[in-house]
Amino acid sequence: MKIQIPKKFQSVNKVKLSEKELINFEKIIYNLYQSGKIKFPIHLSSGNEKILIKIFSYIKKNDWVFSSWRNHYHALLHGLDPKKLKHQILNGKSMYISSKKNKFSSSSIAGGSLPIALGVAKSIKLKKQKNKVWVFVGDMTSEMGIFNEVYKYARYNNLPIEFVVEDNGLSVNTNTKKAWGFKKKEYFKDIIYYKYKLKYPHHGIGKWVSF
Repeated sequence: MKIQIPKKFQSVNKVKLSEKELINFEKIIYNLYQSGKIKFPIHLSSGNEKILIKIFSYIKKNDWVFSSWRNHYHALLHGLDPKKLKHQILNGKSMYISSKKNKFSSSSIAGGSLPIALGVAKSIKLKKQKNKVWVFVGDMTSEMGIFNEVYKYARYNNLPIEFVVEDNGLSVNTNTKKAWGFKKKEYFKDIIYYKYKLKYPHHGIGKWVSF
């Protein structure tokens, strides 16, 4: 697993959940989907439990966390109650889990969380609050114009926001590197970047199928 964690990040939080607990939660969702009890799209997480536990040790309870459609691990690690999270998933909200109480939000739209996260960071600065914003995106989303615009605006205006790029090498079944034609990816040096292998398909359960 390739990991880039700048030295500026320091542990401020003791993460309560273990790798096993994260994996077991997704197994429960897997079985519910397989048995037909979940009749809506789901996006399961896997293969990044250890690094996410480390990353969430940098995130304070009062920080805002923004994620994408693959958000179950992020939600759990930021304090969402597993029973309430499961309830949201059973009610078709797997792709846009949210909790105002836990300062957690996600979006099923690629890059959809980025401008919202930026706005929250701007608000935090204007109100002179002490917390910050964390936004998680995939490798293909990190190539989108909206990511670069949000990143540049945030850094130019010194906003309290941190970016995490989670690279599984794919956008659905499209190879990110082949799509963008680069041989070696150079990410911004002040963000967290890690590369991992997802065992589940982009959506649902089963195996990857490429044509």
